[in-house]
Amino acid sequence: MTHQNSILAPVTLLSISDPSSVGEVRRAAHAAAEELGFDEARTGNAAIVATEMATNIVRHAGSGDLILQARQEGGTPVLEFLALDRGPGMRDVERCMEDGYSTAPGGSGTGLGAMRRLSDEFDIHSTAGVGTAVLARFRPGPRAAQRMNVGALSLPFPGELVCGDAWEILHSPRVCTITVIDGLGHGIDANVAAQEAVRAVEANAQKSVEQKLEVAHGALRHTRGAAMAVAEIDQDSGHIAFAGVGNIVGATASAQALRRMVSFDGTLGHEVYRIRGFEYTLEPGHVLIMHSDGLKSQWKFDQYPELLLRDPLLIAGVLYRDFVRGHDDVTVVVARAEPS
Repeated sequence: MTHQNSILAPVTLLSISDPSSVGEVRRAAHAAAEELGFDEARTGNAAIVATEMATNIVRHAGSGDLILQARQEGGTPVLEFLALDRGPGMRDVERCMEDGYSTAPGGSGTGLGAMRRLSDEFDIHSTAGVGTAVLARFRPGPRAAQRMNVGALSLPFPGELVCGDAWEILHSPRVCTITVIDGLGHGIDANVAAQEAVRAVEANAQKSVEQKLEVAHGALRHTRGAAMAVAEIDQDSGHIAFAGVGNIVGATASAQALRRMVSFDGTLGHEVYRIRGFEYTLEPGHVLIMHSDGLKSQWKFDQYPELLLRDPLLIAGVLYRDFVRGHDDVTVVVARAEPS
């Protein structure tokens, strides 16, 4: 069984509002790559790509955010950049990717194409009048083969140094298990509760979704408590076993359909009224979305053409950009089965 949740450093959110922000982004990207032990070439590439991302936000949108995430995947360090803006967007993304093409006066037209060439993995989604999201990923080795492609994003309450939310993804040859946890409140005490729940899940990986919640309920009694939901996906059949306590949203979605999952009221570690699992199906072409209540729950995908075909982390980034509440920790996890 392999883990995907080993965050190696606090997730960094950098606000981009003017050209002076670009230098801060470049320095943060270079330092993160060095900290992960990347070689000089990949470190340089990461810094260049992050710089281009920030420059494009200033030039085309005026303002936006760049999220930097360093994590470990199957023993391999991974560095991810998400650039998010609510600018004018692009009507023809592929045309904008061509070298020499630019929609901004004085632009060289080499930014997006260079980003794609220099990144180990690259993805982009843009909707005219809505905004643009760009993902660049760097890893020193090949990506581990996994049948379920999962992207996760977790950011703290504004001003806090630690996040009171947490996520855990466990891969086995047949089953992918996804857990989202929201420690009560925010800050250090919420973080302690969330991390205690992560340890309970890891120590009981072979148990059912209901049993994981029951074990976590006992483990969190000395903490302020948490909301938590667990989804276990059988990658052969698409069957999902789901159980939740508290305000973690779970849903399967396509561009046309949305099915929300059932969680019961309560707080693990304190009051739990009922723990019960439910069964769902992850249909071909659909995604599984799980998130804490730091994200508004009124999202749907009909206004985002082809977004569900993009990298799951990019999908999570767009949901964060457009539906974050802004006054709580927030976690978004998106999962999609890869074609066999």
